[in-house]
Amino acid sequence: MLQPESQRHIEGFLKAVKQAQRSLLLLDYDGTLAPFRKERDLALPYPGVTELIQEIVRGGRTRVVIISGRDTSEIISLLGVAPMLEVWGLHGLQRRKLDGSVETLQLNERDRNSLAEADQWIDGHQLRHRAEVKTGSIAVHWRGVSEASAKDLRDTVMLGWTPIAERAGLELLDFNGGVEIRATKANKGDSVRLLLSEMEPETPAIYLGDDTTDERAFRAIHGRGLSVLVRPVWRSTAAQLWLKPPEELLDFLTQWKEAVREVHTQHEETTVTVSRL
Repeated sequence: MLQPESQRHIEGFLKAVKQAQRSLLLLDYDGTLAPFRKERDLALPYPGVTELIQEIVRGGRTRVVIISGRDTSEIISLLGVAPMLEVWGLHGLQRRKLDGSVETLQLNERDRNSLAEADQWIDGHQLRHRAEVKTGSIAVHWRGVSEASAKDLRDTVMLGWTPIAERAGLELLDFNGGVEIRATKANKGDSVRLLLSEMEPETPAIYLGDDTTDERAFRAIHGRGLSVLVRPVWRSTAAQLWLKPPEELLDFLTQWKEAVREVHTQHEETTVTVSRL
């Protein structure tokens, strides 16, 4: 069960979802829909999440979009929703549409060269086994090591990457279990703002995320919708509400599914009644 204060806000929001022709559900993946795993390719959603999202999509009135730091192909494979969803990957650099086409923003030469320099630094410090190289960013992961070892590794990476980032105007970003150097061409907040601009102003909208990488998205949706921190333990955040996964997350998605189904059922009953007149 949701906490009383969260439940009250969620009920008010879902009442708007019931009454609206369209709604917007924006979701981070790792740490939000799926627990963190040391083996990133095994980070499957919490049991029940895929089925609930699939039912919400089939309700036909909710635009569901995943916004993740991962490549879009990884999200499609791990989440397993059919029909496939819209997915914004690489913190917004990459956009996979419903027709399967993928658009990727192009980096400038300075960003490409600086990321290549950061990649060479990894090889020079024998950290290739902890690195994840993506379009527009490189992450070093330390999930699964001791707290002391993680701190030492972070200090080492920051010492090596900070001069590179400062020279090129790249961003150094901490996340749960690692640090990332990335181009500033796009971020999750930019993605949220663009998605909101594609919807009617009165569309009920909500963003669920867990990490510091989601803070820009939380702030971007303020004034247009709700922001929700999904995390076992609370932390300081710009999000308006807090849900503990998986139980409270599943409860929320179930309530959304019921809201969409209720409206969909009412619409079908009205259509049948009219057709018989």
